[in-house]
Amino acid sequence: MMTVDPERRRRILALALPIVGGMVSQNVLNLVDTAMVGVLGAAALAAVGMASFANFMASAFITGLSAGVQAMAARRLGEGRSADAAVPLNGGLLLAVVLALPLSVTLIAFTDEIFALLVDDPEVAALGAPYLGARLAAMAALGVNFAFRGYWNGVSMSKVYMRTLVVMHASNIALNWVLIFGHLGLPALGVAGAGIGSAIATFIGSVLYVVQGWRLARGNGFLRRLPDRRSLATMLRLSVPTGFQQFFFAAGLTAFFWIIGRVGTAELAASNVLVQLLLVAILPGLGSGMAAASLVGQALGRGDATDAKRWGWEVARLATVTVGLLALLGLVLPDLLLRPFLHDEATLALARLPLRILAATMSLDTLGMVLMNALLGAGDNLRVMAVALVLQWVVFLPSAYLVGPVLGLGITGIWVAHVGYRVLQAAIFAGMWRRGDWTRIEV
Repeated sequence: MMTVDPERRRRILALALPIVGGMVSQNVLNLVDTAMVGVLGAAALAAVGMASFANFMASAFITGLSAGVQAMAARRLGEGRSADAAVPLNGGLLLAVVLALPLSVTLIAFTDEIFALLVDDPEVAALGAPYLGARLAAMAALGVNFAFRGYWNGVSMSKVYMRTLVVMHASNIALNWVLIFGHLGLPALGVAGAGIGSAIATFIGSVLYVVQGWRLARGNGFLRRLPDRRSLATMLRLSVPTGFQQFFFAAGLTAFFWIIGRVGTAELAASNVLVQLLLVAILPGLGSGMAAASLVGQALGRGDATDAKRWGWEVARLATVTVGLLALLGLVLPDLLLRPFLHDEATLALARLPLRILAATMSLDTLGMVLMNALLGAGDNLRVMAVALVLQWVVFLPSAYLVGPVLGLGITGIWVAHVGYRVLQAAIFAGMWRRGDWTRIEV
């Protein structure tokens, strides 16, 4: 992998750091949310974990629009057509609202039935259903936010994305403090209050994005016209595979939690905390991947496939080193990260070794994340979807069920299976990037 020269490193960091900063605020919110809910007990923690992934699964097709918006906006910018760069955003916003409203109304009506399928513990189901209903009520706003995310990142204005998320998640923390525990004279709503706070904060983010879009993107076509049929078809061609991938990835995570739930409620609570910590650890990789998607798309728009390929490797190099250094804390001092969330010693003991295993392999997972997003930026969404789904559903989930509930190896065995599947996925995406078939895709 080639050395990154200083100028290109500065460009990567200028785009990636605001994305990472925005995501840090999002994951700080998740961790604060987890810490607040954790005070309510293991059942509440398990309920929020399961509901969060169920919401992720339900919203996957809506949030998948972000990939199409980002790829097309970056390509238009690289082609020198900046006046059309926000037209894909207009299409993404329309599709998000039209698709999300009927879907969210339908799912809200069946939240009790959904949770009854996901968990056997009646206490977890009773706590999780209201939380899930509140999160589903904000599905359209979530879709709007993801469409804007794709646009701001695609046109290298990731600072707008960062500052909006910071405000949105600061609002969420304040709302959770009030609604979960009943401060400022309001009733204590517990787990349901956490869901309501998250939903309100999502709508706050949508309003902020629209205001900034009006100020900063009108010259690029924001709210001036919709994409033509060909552009809408291209957006759907890019977004639908990503939506399928995210849906089945989220469904796979839900199945993952279901498998862990077969082992025990304490194991489910411990794994919820592990996932939240994992989401923080991968931020540099995920943010760098989004930066790679924009840089690759812009280079391909200029017709420079060699430069596009170079951007992928250079971003991956920076991200893997950064994440590897950050992961050392989890490898050496796992209790320092776990104790703020897990107050029961037995549950803490369950999480300790899996966290060390995750930390030891985080760099390889990061390589896969960066190159996966780079492939999405090039428009290779269909093959990315195929690889991700086959590895998760054919390789990982059957293995997790075998080593966990069947062979009795507990959550450590399940998380080892998870690490193996992610390392294999990274190797496949690296091979796809090296071959370069993605350079011939039109967007």
